[in-house]
Formats: sequence, structure tokens, C-alpha cells
Amino acid sequence: MTLLRVIVGILGNVTAIFLFGAPIITFTRVIRNKSTEEFSCIPYLISLLACVSYTWYSTPVISYGWENAPLFSIDGIGGLLELSFIIIYLRFAPVKEKIRIGAMFALLIVTSIVMILVSIFVFHDHPHRKILIGSVAIVGATSMYGSPLVAMKTVIRTKSVEFMPFYLSLFTFVASTLWAIYGLLDLDFFIATPNMIGSVLGIVQLVLYFKYKKKEGLNEGFVYWDRERMEAQT
Repeated sequence: MTLLRVIVGILGNVTAIFLFGAPIITFTRVIRNKSTEEFSCIPYLISLLACVSYTWYSTPVISYGWENAPLFSIDGIGGLLELSFIIIYLRFAPVKEKIRIGAMFALLIVTSIVMILVSIFVFHDHPHRKILIGSVAIVGATSMYGSPLVAMKTVIRTKSVEFMPFYLSLFTFVASTLWAIYGLLDLDFFIATPNMIGSVLGIVQLVLYFKYKKKEGLNEGFVYWDRERMEAQT
């Protein structure tokens, strides 16, 4: 692993921490109000799938040695955060929602276990293991970055950026761009592809933000500094 790739990976870790940690504010509110209100848990399930996939992808079982150590560290941390958010959501969600999200969470766990076992016992070389785990990771990460599409549609329809916070859009762009570069430096398109998509979507979000931002500015209140609120607005 080249020094440049290590530096890009470290910078990617720093910016991704802000991206993964953004919902802490949301769940502080959930705990305080003892209610999930209209928040959706779907983005966290999708993000958890992406984190689990990339954490496993970056281990020596799939990658060559610890060539993707920076990816392992950030997605390991991200996975723990997403898991914590899901547990909190299940604790305070209505009964019907607990059953629905609980079933999806169980399916995600089973899928992850099967994915790991297949990569170990069915495939016995790095290239085939990378194809399996990398493909799942691409789907998860692309879906994660695609979550704000609903918010973008709302911005265009209402001509208001109230539900598309600037800093979340900014960190989406910066983090995904850095990880796209990280992947391209090693020609690892399983890492680069979803992050290039995320980078483009981040640019679109920023363009929309500055196009529709009111001249007097917006108060970036904590209520809107989250992913699931962005997805929920239709």
C-alpha cells in the first residue's frame, strides 16, 4: 500500500466519521422523547449492510494482507454506530414497527452470516472472494449514498433546502470522493465504484443546496441533520 493511498485513507476516515456520526444527534432526540416519531430505520439497515460487507472485504481473508486497513477501521466503527442506532430504534419504535424492522434486521444478519461462510468455505482464492463480497458491498454502499435522492426530489419540488442539510451533503461529497480516490489508486473498483456514485450525488446535492438556499440563510438545526429525516420527507 503506497504512502499516498494511506494518507487518502486516513483523510477518508476522518470525514467518514462525521458522516457516520451525524445521526447521533437524531438518536439523542429519540432517547429524550422516548419515540422514533416519523424517523425511518431503513437507511441504517442499508448502511449496516455496507459496513459489514466492507469490513469483511478489507480483512486478509478477502483482500491481500491488510492492504485495506483504513477501510477496515472506518467501516468497523461505522458498523458499530449503525448497530447502535438500530438497537435504539427498536427500543423506542411502536410494536408494529419493531416487528417490521426486527424482521429486516434478522434477515440482514442471516444474509451477512451466509455471505461470510460462503466466502470462506465455497471460494478458496482472493479474486473470487473479492467478487462475491465486493458485489454485495457495492449494492449496499450505492443504496446508502442513494438515500438522499428522495430529499433531492423534495428540494426541487418545494424549492427549499430545509430537509437537505448542507454539512451532511458536504461530508457525503468529501468522504465519497476520498474513498473513490483510495479505490482508484489501487484500481479496486469494488471500492471506487459506489464512492464515485456517492461523489456525483454529493455534487448534485451541493448544487441544489446553493441554487435553492434562501438569501437570508437557513438555521442548520439539529432536527434536520440526519439521513432518515431526509429520506422520510416526500
